[in-house]
Amino acid sequence: MSNIKKAFENKKAFIPFITCGDPDLETTAELVKEAAKNGAALIELGIPFSDPTAEGPVIQEASLRALNAGTTTDKIFDMVRRIREKTDIPMVFMTYANVIYSYGSEKFISTCNEIGIDGLILPDIPYEEKGEFLDICHQYDVDLISLIAPTSEDRISMIASEAEGFIYVVSSLGVTGTRTSITTDIPTLVSKIRAASSVPCAIGFGISNPDQAAKMAQSADGVIVGSAIVKIIAQYGKDAPEKVGAFVKEMKAVL
Repeated sequence: MSNIKKAFENKKAFIPFITCGDPDLETTAELVKEAAKNGAALIELGIPFSDPTAEGPVIQEASLRALNAGTTTDKIFDMVRRIREKTDIPMVFMTYANVIYSYGSEKFISTCNEIGIDGLILPDIPYEEKGEFLDICHQYDVDLISLIAPTSEDRISMIASEAEGFIYVVSSLGVTGTRTSITTDIPTLVSKIRAASSVPCAIGFGISNPDQAAKMAQSADGVIVGSAIVKIIAQYGKDAPEKVGAFVKEMKAVL
């Protein structure tokens, strides 16, 4: 069984997103440890990028802080190696095509395999252009995670039928960020996906509190929270791991 499948086995998965290197990589490693200890099923690690088009201001600012602190892809790889000595929790990278291109696609993806990264999320790669990464991902046993948004409409079943790992269901239009309410008809969107695929669905973008998480989990197999966690890290810096652990525990409890 793939490591990602394990995250969803017999339970609703809580998936926190953490920007690597904000405020520094030592803190990121502690954040992963605390999240895993408090019930996270899978961790999404953001590789900072100077022009993160899918991100709202909260995660953009975290990316900037991480880059200003000297975070590089190689340093992130080394951090993951250290994390892997202590935990086998499923982990995926979320980043942008340019980060992988500039590193060298095969070198990047083969290193993911070597250090124990289970999947890749690339929000700026449309379904039609995923081929150039997909073959390398298959070669090195890294799942390329598909995103399905409310605007995917007639492409939903096509994207879902080829999905692997889990499907990232985008709850709202626009960029990442906490929202006061989510107006998309999630149950209908998820049922369309389920008609075409048995791959687990995790919902992200805009989920910031236990009430929203519980509501989303009624339809989906997992819930992804990014901006709300990144805000805690921005507020508490090096002291954030304990606070994020408590937040993860609270969110996990409602699932």
